[in-house]
Parts: sequence; C-alpha cells; structure tokens
Amino acid sequence: MVDKKIQKQFKELLSKEGLKMTSARLSVLDEMLSNDEHRECEEIFNALLANGVKISRATTYRTLDFLVKYEYIRKMDIGDGKIRYEKKLGHPRHDHMICIESGNIIEFHNEAIETLQDKIAKNHGYKIVRHVHQLFVKPINKK
Repeated sequence: MVDKKIQKQFKELLSKEGLKMTSARLSVLDEMLSNDEHRECEEIFNALLANGVKISRATTYRTLDFLVKYEYIRKMDIGDGKIRYEKKLGHPRHDHMICIESGNIIEFHNEAIETLQDKIAKNHGYKIVRHVHQLFVKPINKK
C-alpha cells in the first residue's frame, strides 16, 4: 500500500488538477510504485483487473500520464512502437541497455558515467535535470 505521505501528496496534486482521489487512481499509483518492471499500459491495466480493481483503460492511461507529469513514474520509448512505464519515485537514477534481439531491458548504474555527464553539463554551464541514456545491444556471438 502507498505510503501515507505519498498518498497525501498525490491527493493534493490531483486536487490541483481539478481531479478527485478515487480508489482506481490510487490503485494505479500503488501498482506502479510496488513494481520495478518496465511495463506497457495494457500489462498494468491487466494486473489491476487481476487484483480486482474496477478500472477502465482510459482511467489507467490518464492516471499514468498524470504520474509521468509529476515524476512518480518514467515513460520509456525504446523504439519498438511500444511505450513502457517504470517506477521513478524512490528508484535511483539509472540507464538502460536494450537487447535488439530479445527486447530485454537491463538496468544499470555506473557512477563514472553519471559523474562524467554531470561534469560535461557543468563545463558547458548547465545542470542535468533529466536524461535518457539507452544503449541498444545484441549478444556477442561466441565461436
């Protein structure tokens, strides 16, 4: 279940947007924050239905867009025509390797890369506020 502080903040943001806190919206938030996978909307929608949540696809999509807007989750486009979502809140900054053969998404974090990116931005008079670092890979053929 979603932490009370996060739930309160979520309710305040919904109110700011003229939306009501509903059990369906709260269920989407809970589903996203309790899962570390990279999932499409349909997978999220089906997981909610499997857990007995009464929700429409439209509410699922709109709530995901809301969660992206307020940085609870991240929207990922890996170039295969499918949009995936992953938890951002409480999940450290990381990058992705995407296997072009299997579609597997591998998360990784490398402090040297993070430091270098920050240094390059600073040298140009900037601070990184958002970044997308995706490496498209394929297995090494072993002979």
